[in-house]
Amino acid sequence: QVQLVESGGGSVQPGGSLRLSCAAPRSIFSIYTMGWYRQTPGKQRDLVARITTGGSTNYADSVKGRFTISRDNAKNTIYLQMNNLKPEDTAVYYCNVQKPLPPVNYWGQGTQVTVSS
Repeated sequence: QVQLVESGGGSVQPGGSLRLSCAAPRSIFSIYTMGWYRQTPGKQRDLVARITTGGSTNYADSVKGRFTISRDNAKNTIYLQMNNLKPEDTAVYYCNVQKPLPPVNYWGQGTQVTVSS
């Protein structure tokens, strides 16, 4: 299986910042779009942001202007810089790779982000 290693989660107060990291094998990082999803108990896993190998990005409306996804090609790592965090951002965040042919999703182990006062 493809191993995606996440780090950077934690607990912050509203308005605080965190940066999540996800390291992927070079064979995956170099050719597939990667992204971040989040999930809360009893709810579906929703897309937060994604980035292509060329650097094109997409964001969920709820995080636009606050979160930034980026990639470091030398480190085979994507990041999610989360600024001005809100309690509604509390969730488990998962790194994702979607392989199109055959269609397979690879997931990181999940990292908890908690935003509360």
